Amino acid sequence: MNSVAPNEKINYLRATAFVDSSDPSIRDFARTAAGNAQTAKERAIALYGAVRDAIQYDPYRNFLDPATYRASAVLAAGKGFCVGKSALLAAAARAVDVPARPGYADVRNHLTSKRLQEHMGNTFYWHSYTELYIDGKWVKCTPAFDAALCERAKIKPLDFDGENDSLFHPFDQAGRQHMEYLADRGAFEDVPFETIVADFKKFYPMLLAASPAMAAFRDEVTT
Repeated sequence: MNSVAPNEKINYLRATAFVDSSDPSIRDFARTAAGNAQTAKERAIALYGAVRDAIQYDPYRNFLDPATYRASAVLAAGKGFCVGKSALLAAAARAVDVPARPGYADVRNHLTSKRLQEHMGNTFYWHSYTELYIDGKWVKCTPAFDAALCERAKIKPLDFDGENDSLFHPFDQAGRQHMEYLADRGAFEDVPFETIVADFKKFYPMLLAASPAMAAFRDEVTT
């Protein structure tokens, strides 16, 4: 997956339904975050930091709502879970001419919260990262967990240097096992919303049943 044909590269620059890079708010966010960065690598690093820390990680969203997965809606909300934040990074990158695509993997989180454990267990299906095309190759990065959350969880925030994959920490700062990679589902031009929701219904029936109420409660107490 580290090579790309010229026409394929063009596909990963265009706006799609969920990676809606042509939305004015996405374009403004991307230009502001990229600042005076001149190279694709510099722009990618700047955008990664902006999406990681300016958008709060929130796993208590309405997973039946397409807006939860759409880049512009995540930006407007100022919060999102891994799939929405990865879509936002991909959209922002496309907006400043860096080819990008959302990717997905199944992972096991050994340090998940008790609340998520009750609804999801510790296997996260369709955990999302972003692939950015920089200096002739695809590089993976995960902007999900913001620095403030990492500080509370005693986990070092994931950095991204624009050259090496940055997916997750295998251990936390205390040496406890954290994230375990199970299977890579690959990268897509757009968020496969219907497929993800179908699998969430299969694997997380309790989460899907509770997610609209959880999201409404979370929004009420944080706004």
